[in-house]
Amino acid sequence: MSRAWPSRPTLLLVLALAALWGCSSGDPKPTEQHDSDVQFDLTVPPETPADAELFLQGPSATFSGADGRGLALVHQGGRRFSLKARVPRGTAFTYAVRMTAPTPQVALDAQGAPEADHTLTVQEDEESVALTVERFGAEGGETSAKTVFIVHVPDITPTDARVWLSGNQPELGNWNGAEVELYQAVDGAYAGAVTFAAGTALEFKVTRGSWETVEKSSTGAEVANHTFTTGGGFERASVEVRGWADLTTPPPPPPLTGDVRYLRDVVPQDPTLKPRDVIIWLPPGYDADPARRYPVLYMHDGQNLMDVSTAFAGEWNVDETAQALVEAGQVEPLIIVGIYNTADRIAEYTPVPFPPEFPDAGRADVYGRFLIQELKPRIDAELRTKPEAEFTGLAGSSLGGLVSLSLGLKHPDVFSRLGVVSPSVWWADRELLAEVNALTAKPALRIWEDIGTHEGSGSQAETVADAQALRDALVARGWVLDDDLRYTVVEGGQHNEAAWSARFGDILRFLYPATR
Repeated sequence: MSRAWPSRPTLLLVLALAALWGCSSGDPKPTEQHDSDVQFDLTVPPETPADAELFLQGPSATFSGADGRGLALVHQGGRRFSLKARVPRGTAFTYAVRMTAPTPQVALDAQGAPEADHTLTVQEDEESVALTVERFGAEGGETSAKTVFIVHVPDITPTDARVWLSGNQPELGNWNGAEVELYQAVDGAYAGAVTFAAGTALEFKVTRGSWETVEKSSTGAEVANHTFTTGGGFERASVEVRGWADLTTPPPPPPLTGDVRYLRDVVPQDPTLKPRDVIIWLPPGYDADPARRYPVLYMHDGQNLMDVSTAFAGEWNVDETAQALVEAGQVEPLIIVGIYNTADRIAEYTPVPFPPEFPDAGRADVYGRFLIQELKPRIDAELRTKPEAEFTGLAGSSLGGLVSLSLGLKHPDVFSRLGVVSPSVWWADRELLAEVNALTAKPALRIWEDIGTHEGSGSQAETVADAQALRDALVARGWVLDDDLRYTVVEGGQHNEAAWSARFGDILRFLYPATR
């Protein structure tokens, strides 16, 4: 039997189907991709402004951006900025990190030199690039000394809060007011840069503009001063604020020693003076002997004297010290009156203006009239005082020491015992020395003057040299050392409440010695 061969049309159909099957069973040739998606992630330094505008800039069109400013990085929170860009594959690019706002700056290395340009050649479809900037600065680099403060604040801080530093150096206000305003930085922090000499021992606190809003613990308790010693180069001082005096639940009132009373919200007659509280310590046995009268010591910065919950940087322990010394018979029983300061402390505690930095200062005479014509008559009327000048004293520290001596020289008919503690002799180019030198006759004043060896340095700091100059001026006008003038230099003494507390007992022993 003969074989039957397929017809010619059938054979052609089979061959065509086989050809199609062979084409479909092979892998398709991939289309070549010419660009890559690159993820750039940038970690910035902690002092970077929160409103910083950052770009990747380079000479090629790829890194010039649509408007020529470069490729804009987007803040992702914390210290991270990022962007995703399409970059031609296999091409070498150079680029740099630049800040265009709030001020133009470039990326610097750890030594302060401009950072070298980055290079990039991508080969894969998707790639990622991690970048870190050590710090930002001027285009030519920065090698000078700079201390950058990084302050982390609690979540309760108002979003529009203005945050300041105040401390023991002239650049920080010498504790006389909030001096360095910080700016909002990334990661919810505040930051600011200040230049100090190498080896400067800093003590400082964070405020929101006044002592009423100074930092506290998370429960409202007092916190210690922050400390930092400068090294002379670029450095960061990082601190964390746990709470604020006006925004946290205050702790239970601290125990006060002895009989402590208050005059609340005392309103001066002069409308330019703010209302204030007055704290009063009465000696042991005050109520037991209704016929006895007592000398009085008036003191400035009343909130810092006895109550740690109202103190700015710790208290003087005036109540504990006075109670112990009176009970031991080491000082004459006396009444102590503490006048709270206000936001106008600098103006009220200075005898003359000090432009251009303090043009609105110099209102000590107005403050003095309030003490002499309003507060003292009220104290004399409501308490059993010895109102005569020979029994009345005035004391304070820093600018409080300045105003105590200035008012005492002008009103020896009111005050005869002066506590001039760490006085700000530097004020207005040592104007206080001119007041002493202008005396035509020596008033009957018993004066305590002291200074610590570590209170500060510079033209706006309390120094041993200035204190000695004041001592010498007083001696030249007739005061006698260790008679009606006690001058003390405290080795290692600093410009703070702890240091003044440590010597308050000696101040009382000199100004109000025990009577036989």
